[in-house]
Amino acid sequence: MLSVTVRELLEASAPGLGLKLAAGGRGLQRPIALPRLQQPGLALAGFLPQLHPDRIQVLGNSEVSYLGTLGPERARQAVATVAAAGVACFVVTNGTPPPAPLVQAAEAADVPVLTTALRTSDFIRAAATWLEEELAPETQLHADLVEVHGLGTLILGKSGIGKSEAALELVTRGHRLVADDVVIVRRISPTVLRGRSAERLAHHLEIRGLGIIDVEALFGTLATLDERQLDLVVELVEWADTVDRLGLVEDRHPLLEVELPLVRIPVRPGRSMAMLIETAARNHLLRRRGRHSALEFTRRIDRDAAGGHRPS
Repeated sequence: MLSVTVRELLEASAPGLGLKLAAGGRGLQRPIALPRLQQPGLALAGFLPQLHPDRIQVLGNSEVSYLGTLGPERARQAVATVAAAGVACFVVTNGTPPPAPLVQAAEAADVPVLTTALRTSDFIRAAATWLEEELAPETQLHADLVEVHGLGTLILGKSGIGKSEAALELVTRGHRLVADDVVIVRRISPTVLRGRSAERLAHHLEIRGLGIIDVEALFGTLATLDERQLDLVVELVEWADTVDRLGLVEDRHPLLEVELPLVRIPVRPGRSMAMLIETAARNHLLRRRGRHSALEFTRRIDRDAAGGHRPS
C-alpha cells in the first residue's frame, strides 16, 4: 500500500498547510496511508469502532474544548487510547495551542502533534487534496504521450515500431508532446489518469538517426506540456489482414483499473501515423458527441438493403 510519512507531510510541507511540530518528534516516520482525515471526537469520548489507523486525526475547537472538560488525567487517558489505535498523527487547527494532556499522551506514545493556523475545514480540504495526489496509484509505461486535438493520447507499441517518430510528426503538425519513451501514469481519481514524463527526459525525444532532440528548444514552449490527462490510447501494431476494417469494434485498454478507449493502427511503409492518430482523435471526439460514423454507415447500408436499394 502506498503511504507517506508524517515527516514528509511536515517537511514537504503540503504547500499552504503551515504545519509546525509541537510534540512527538520520535514518531515522524509514522505512515499516512489514507487521504481521508478524521476528527476523533467520538473516539475521545470512548467510541472507537470508527477510528481508523494510519489516518491524520484533526482536533478543532470542539475536540480541544471537550478535552478541557475531562480534567488532566481523563484527558490523557482519552488521548492515549486514541494514540494506541495506530493513528498517524494529531493536528490541532485554528492556531490553538495543543492542550497539555494531548502533548503528554502523544509524547508517551510517540505520536506526532502538529499545529496549523488554518481553520479546521480549510486544513482538512487542503491536506486531503495533497494526500490524494501523493497517494495516487502510479505506474510507468514504455510509450509516448501527446496532446492531439485537446485529447491526451497515449501511443503504445513494441520497441522500434515508430512511436517517437509519430510523436515528432504530431509535434510538427502543431500538437504538444508530454512524454517520450517513458510515461509515468497516475490515477488521481477513480476514473481519471494523468501522465507525465520522467523528469530527466522532459521535453525531449529520441529519434533513431537524429539522437536526442530538445522539442521545446526546436519548436517552442507551446510544443510541450508537463502533464496531461489520458483520454485515448492508440496502439501501433504490425500490419495484418485481420484488422477490423469497419471500426465497429470499440476496444478498451485497462490501466490502473481505469478503462480507456483503444484504437489499434497497423503500421506499414507509406502510411502517415501522425495523420492516422489525428484522425483517431477526431473520430473519438465525434463519438463523444454521439456520432458514430461506422455504425451510421452500416445502418444506412442495412436500410438500403431492406428497402431493395442498391448502393450508388
